Amino acid sequence: MRTAFRSLPRCAIGAAALVAMMTVTAPPGASAQGSAAAAAGAATLDSRLDYRLKARALADGVWVVEGANDDFSTANGCNIINTGFIATGQGVVVINTGVSQRYGQQLRALIARTTAEPVVRVIHLNLHPDYFLGNQAFTDVPIEATAATRAGMQREAKAYEDNLFRLCGDWMKGTEAALPTQTIEPGVLRVGQRELELREYHGHTPSDLVLVDKKSGVVFVGGLVFVDRVPTTPHADVKAWIASLDELARLPAMTSPGVTVVPSHGPVHQGLRGLQQTRGYLQWLDTEFARWAGQGWEMNDVLRAPVPAEYTRWAAWPAEYARNVTHLYPRYERAAMGSGERR
Repeated sequence: MRTAFRSLPRCAIGAAALVAMMTVTAPPGASAQGSAAAAAGAATLDSRLDYRLKARALADGVWVVEGANDDFSTANGCNIINTGFIATGQGVVVINTGVSQRYGQQLRALIARTTAEPVVRVIHLNLHPDYFLGNQAFTDVPIEATAATRAGMQREAKAYEDNLFRLCGDWMKGTEAALPTQTIEPGVLRVGQRELELREYHGHTPSDLVLVDKKSGVVFVGGLVFVDRVPTTPHADVKAWIASLDELARLPAMTSPGVTVVPSHGPVHQGLRGLQQTRGYLQWLDTEFARWAGQGWEMNDVLRAPVPAEYTRWAAWPAEYARNVTHLYPRYERAAMGSGERR
């Protein structure tokens, strides 16, 4: 069990915890006053840590819950993901559970306010922390992910918890990774009156699921597509990602007129705009990183190099681009040295 405030800086410890840690002897009658003050402090803290989640209907029985198109921060509660849920007539399928126990609890409450159908299963689209750290609110139902995603979550969960506690402070209180309980395979999943087509790609992570609701045509593309935001790359294989985007672009659901596309990061949109944005950025990265590595550039040279103005206007610039360079550029350097191209 995680200690309540493990990995939190002192300034992030909540009011209730500060009261609990006080050991000064109180004067007669002060105990009740102290308890009341502690309760008031905790209530204030709880009211402040409200994600204010809203369900936006995309089609009959299909909702998205939109996060900030931004980087992790205490200001947004580290809520930068779009989650979703689908009412099937025989229960609700939840698509990702958010970044924290608190997010998961508030998402579960939102679903209950939105539809009378009970939650019957959770599906995760990849291994990243904001996809599954809300699972504690859903442990009474099957929680599903691909085999590769399950393995990745198990491998990374402890580091995710520690890093997000440092980044997000009190928003993460009580959060512990509840890992998926079942393995899901690509194919057509029939739940109630819905057919959900699951397609597995890779490149953003080792396993990137795309979920297509056949009834409405809404496509949840997960982390394969970023919109107006610099893509994240800690597990990326850029060439494989580009190939997956090319394959996804040919998927009949994606070529349907007016298709609604739900990325995990960035605005919901119609058509291929987000896919084309993401592919263009990755192609630019791949081409320029290979060229710069071949010319013997160091990482600091890359960070100072000109970048197309469009990308500098995207969310999470420049921090995410710096992480892209850190994650990816060493591979291009090794490839250039191995091929003898570097000069």
